[in-house]
Amino acid sequence: MKPVRFPRDEQVHDHTIEWWYWNGNVWDRQGNRYAYMDCLFRADIKKVNFPFIKAVPVAMHYFSHSLLTDVRAKRFTPHIDYVSLISNDSFRQKLLFINYMNPLITSRYTNHEMVETRPGRYWIKTEDLELELESKKKPLLEGGKGYIRLADGKSTYYYSLTHLHTKGRIRVRGRWISVIGKSWMDHQWANVPYEKNKWTWFSIQLENSMELVCIEYGKTGRKTLLAGIVHPDGHVSHSSKLAVQPLKPYWQSPKTKARYPLQWKITVPDQKISMEAHALVPRQEMLFGTINYWEGPLDIDATVGGKRVSGVGFAELVGYESEFDNFQFLKTTFKDFVRFGYDHLRYRRR
Repeated sequence: MKPVRFPRDEQVHDHTIEWWYWNGNVWDRQGNRYAYMDCLFRADIKKVNFPFIKAVPVAMHYFSHSLLTDVRAKRFTPHIDYVSLISNDSFRQKLLFINYMNPLITSRYTNHEMVETRPGRYWIKTEDLELELESKKKPLLEGGKGYIRLADGKSTYYYSLTHLHTKGRIRVRGRWISVIGKSWMDHQWANVPYEKNKWTWFSIQLENSMELVCIEYGKTGRKTLLAGIVHPDGHVSHSSKLAVQPLKPYWQSPKTKARYPLQWKITVPDQKISMEAHALVPRQEMLFGTINYWEGPLDIDATVGGKRVSGVGFAELVGYESEFDNFQFLKTTFKDFVRFGYDHLRYRRR
C-alpha cells in the first residue's frame, strides 16, 4: 500500500479499474430541486472481465455514465456511453485535467471535462452540466489512509471530497437554467476484475455540516461495513459498526425485474448517529450492458448525539438480482436503434 497524496493521486493510476465520480443536489432560483451524477471509468480490458466489451481492441478503455433528475417532475435522464475518447493532453498537468468526448455516428458531439482549475476548485462539463465546484473540506481518506481491505480479500484505494459548494447551470428539457447547491466527489482505483459483487453505498451531507460515506459491501456472511464521517469542525472518524436496514417500499424495474429498496435505516451507534434515507424518484435504474444498478438522490432525516438534523444524499445499489441477460440486452438495443437511431448507443431514456 502506498500513501495517498495530493495532487499526485488525483491523476490516473496503472490499475485494473478506476473512476472519477461526482454527484450533487442543486436548486434553481424558484426552489425546484435537481440531482446529477457524472462518472468517467478507466478499465484494463484484459483484466477487468466485462463480458460485453472484451472485444474492444485497446488495452485501456474509457467509458462514462451520467444522469440528471428533475425531482419535482420525477423525470430521470440517464446517459450510458460505452466508449469515451480521451484527449492527448488529459492527465498531463499538475492538477487534474480530463478532456474527453463520447462519440456517436453523427455529425456532432459534446466536449466533456473534469478539471481542477486551481487547488480545491473544479469544473465539470457534460451535455447537461456546466458546474463550478469548490471544496470546503480536506479529502476524506476512506478507512483512515485511503485504502480499504474488503471482506472477500479484495482491496481498493479510495478518497472522497465530501463538501463541494456548487454553482453553474444544467440543461433541463433543452433549456439551460442556473442552479446552486452541494456536490460530492469520489475517486477510486483497484486491481480487481468485474464480478457479480453487491454493495449499497450512500453519500450523505447533513445541514449541520457533517458528511458521511456509508458502505455495505458483499453478500450475507462476507460483508464489509464501513462509515467515514467528516464532522462539522473538519475532524474525521471511522467506524465498522455501521448497520444498514432496507425498509419498504421497494421499486421493481419493469425491464430487469430487479427490486430496489427506496428507504433505509442507517445507524452508526458508536458515533451516536441514526438516520433514515428516502429515495426521491423510484425510477433511477442504470443499465450498462447486462449490469444493472440504481443511482439517485435522497432526503435524510437524522439524529446526531440526540439532536435532529436533516440533509441530502445519494445512493448507489449494485448487484441486485436481475433477469436481464444477453439476449434481452441485444433485443432492447435493437428496439432502441429502430426507435431512436444511432443515439441508441448511449441508452438514453426520453
